[in-house]
This record gives sequence, structure tokens and C-alpha cells, in this order.
Amino acid sequence: MKNRETSRYVRFFRRRGWSLRCPAPGHRVVGFDPPPATLGPLLPKLFPCRASAPALLATVGLLLLGFASGARGQFDVPDPGGAPAAEPILTQRWQVGVSIEASGGPSAGLRGTLPMPTDWPEQSVRIVTEEVSPLVTRMDYRDLDGVRQMVFTIPQLPVGQTAEALVTLEIIRRSLPPIENPDAWQIARNVPRNIRSHLGPSPQIDVRHQRVRNQVREIVEGKEGGWKQVEAIYDWVRDNITHRAGREQNVVATMSSGFGGKHELTSVFIALCRAHGVPARTVWVPDHVYAEFYLVDGEGNGRWIPCQVAGPREFGSVSDSRPILQKGESIRVPEHRQPQRFVAEYLTGSAGRGMGTPQVEFIRRLLAAD
Repeated sequence: MKNRETSRYVRFFRRRGWSLRCPAPGHRVVGFDPPPATLGPLLPKLFPCRASAPALLATVGLLLLGFASGARGQFDVPDPGGAPAAEPILTQRWQVGVSIEASGGPSAGLRGTLPMPTDWPEQSVRIVTEEVSPLVTRMDYRDLDGVRQMVFTIPQLPVGQTAEALVTLEIIRRSLPPIENPDAWQIARNVPRNIRSHLGPSPQIDVRHQRVRNQVREIVEGKEGGWKQVEAIYDWVRDNITHRAGREQNVVATMSSGFGGKHELTSVFIALCRAHGVPARTVWVPDHVYAEFYLVDGEGNGRWIPCQVAGPREFGSVSDSRPILQKGESIRVPEHRQPQRFVAEYLTGSAGRGMGTPQVEFIRRLLAAD
């Protein structure tokens, strides 16, 4: 997220007497979905105005980044059941967690979640250490469809005291073999049940809109084979939608305006693929997104295949070794009624007379190499 957007979040917290501590020197602060344009309408619901301490804190994603440059590789994303042999290309250690200090009075009933990297065919994650304060009575993990979360509970936090739940992760990114004989890959006739959700609509991705359906029919006309049809969709998006940062908008608005940021270009590609019967989804890495689409080989074996829609042309492999944070863009989270495009940090607490204003720091920190 750009500095001015980050400052917007910080100012919002400060106006309500809350505090977000700055990251360690050398790290950047960036945000993920919901971006400012979509978060704005939610703020009155997330932060109700009360004379006493707030009843609901944070749905702000603050990711502390500090990537080692130069470690690059390419990978394909297969179906987990049939992943080909892979070779490590980058090993990093990250610290993930939360630190909360009770300021101006005690805090109570604190419950929260935060997303954390998990295993994928091209990524292995191992917990190295867990540092949990005694005031944190619960700290465990839950797996949703596309993301893993840390879940923590702090029943009582006396004034002036700090509670922390910090986990050190070893994350290994792997390079998987490229697709061989791409023309043999076809659209699946019978999509596996666990993949069918990536054929339907998602937040900001309306696959049933007539404009989307008409456009994809025009794009694939005369193209034979699933690989060539998906590649035609990919090239159409890159040729007809200008990559330009701006206000977050849905797929139909992006197609109408003819421009959009990395999220918009990726979403248009995904919408067109799904409208053509090709499962597709968003892959979220720190400060970037790319796409995956699902095809089957001549023997009916399916694989998720990556492509970068916004940026250098990379179709069938992606030279990005940053940790994968989430796959998909319609995640069901118990704390929210609606599916979440990106699962951000979440914290809620009790309100009441004499309660303080806790200082909250969500942590995503790349650790220095040993």
C-alpha cells in the first residue's frame, strides 16, 4: 500500500485514541484487501462511535515486509494430490503475531485472528518457535478454504501490561517443473467438487454478467484446445485493459473503463476464465497478486497453473518467490457475514466504563538470515 493510504489508516486509529506502533527500521508497511475504496463504507460498522472504549477494534491488514531481492524462480501450481517433484529456491524465516498493550485503563474480552502462510504444493511452512504471554489464554490455528489463521484470546489485560502471541515460521518456496506439451491440456469436463467454487462469482467478480459472457465467447472463437483458449483470454486482458492504479472497481467497471490495477486485471482474467468453464483463482503474496487456472492433461489429471496478468508476461509459470498468504478471493470467515476477498487481521474487545484504549500491533516481519 502506498504511504498516503497507510497514513489514512493510522490517522483513523489516532482520531479514536488508538495506537499502531511503527514497524522495525528497514521494513515497509503495506495493506491488503479490503483496500481503502472498499473498506471505507465498512468503517462505521467496524468502529461504532461510543463515549466509552470501542467495542470493536481492527480489520486493518498491516504486513511488515522486507524481502531478499534477487532470489527468483519459476513454479507451476499443481493439484495437491499430484504435485511433481520440487526443488527449494528460497528459505526465509518470518515472525507473525500480535502485540497488545493496555493503555489508559484495562482491556478485557480481547479476541482476534490474523492470517499466516500455510502449506501449498510450491510452499512449505514449519513452526520454529511460539512465544505466548501468560495473559494469552488461548492461541491456536484454524484452516479455512484458502487461508490459515492464528486465533487468540486475552480475557483480561491490566493497564500498562502487554500481551503477545508471536510465532516464528520457516517458509520454503519451491520451483516446480514447467508444463510439458501445453496443447494437450484441456478444460475439465467434470470439475472436482473441491474446485467447483472457483467457477462461481466472488466479491467484485461477476461471472454471470452478460458483458463478461459475451466477451469470452468472442475471445475464444476459433481457438482450439483449453490451453490456447485460456492463453487467448490472458492476452486479451493484457492487450485491452491498461495497467494503471486507481480506485478499486469490479470486473464490469474495469472492462468498461479499460484500465485497472493489478487486482482489477487479475479479476477480469479470472471472471472470463470462469465464464468459459475454467476454474480460476487469485494468489495473494505480499504487495502483489497473480492468478491460477485449472486444466487437465490427456489422462484427466488436473493442475493449477499460474500466470501473472499485471506485470511482465508470464503464462504457465511465474517468477515470484514471495510467501503465499492466501489462495482464492471468496473466503468464509466466522467473524464476518459476507465472504472476504482478502482475510485481514481482526480484533474485538469489550466496552465499558473505565476501560482503556489498547495499543495494537499486528506483526508480519521478515527475520534476518542466520
